[in-house]
Amino acid sequence: MTNSMQKLVSQAKTKAKKKPPAVPTMKSGGSTVLSPLRSICVFCGSGPGKNPAYIEAAQTLGKAMAKAGIRLIYGGGSLGLMGETARAVLANGGQVTGIIPAFLSEKERMLKEVDELIVTKDMHERKRLMFERSDAFVALPGGIGTLEELVEQLTWSQLGRHDKPIILANIDAFWDPFTALLAHMRADAFIRPGLEVRFNVIDRATDIVPELKKAMAAGASTHIPADLPSKF
Repeated sequence: MTNSMQKLVSQAKTKAKKKPPAVPTMKSGGSTVLSPLRSICVFCGSGPGKNPAYIEAAQTLGKAMAKAGIRLIYGGGSLGLMGETARAVLANGGQVTGIIPAFLSEKERMLKEVDELIVTKDMHERKRLMFERSDAFVALPGGIGTLEELVEQLTWSQLGRHDKPIILANIDAFWDPFTALLAHMRADAFIRPGLEVRFNVIDRATDIVPELKKAMAAGASTHIPADLPSKF
């Protein structure tokens, strides 16, 4: 690790210790209660993609999260849709936790303006912390990394390891090939009754936060199994 990277890692760890995540609240009958949806983990590309609608969706989602008092949990980078989502949350007064492995801190240009920045030793720790700190998951358009993160959460949900809501943000039909693949797996009996893959498909970024609030109100859990391994 270079001296400059070591300095960034040290600063990030100090920042994370000084600014723990705040818990959003909401008003109910004149009194303040804990919001059932406190944080959303957003998986998305470190590139912008070709379609301008992807950037627009990232910005719309970030703004909506900030206005609703929902913390963003994400991969910590400043590039592409990752950076667009995080900056939109911050620009609208919201809170952001960036979680990034040390080896990616320069490659993905970690966003140092976030109010909580956690530098991990590897990808496994990054994904575990993203899971533990999130009440729900949203997948915006992205590449292999986004797909891998999404599929991991779908698998753990399928196996009964969590029942946190998962949303595919199907902006301009981006995720249609993926949902078609799942349908193919189901038709060939690789996804069988009792092992359903549970997620919602939302076409418009403006509908994501309301849909997640509904899911949480309907009883989705943020419980983390006691036997959850340190590495998925």
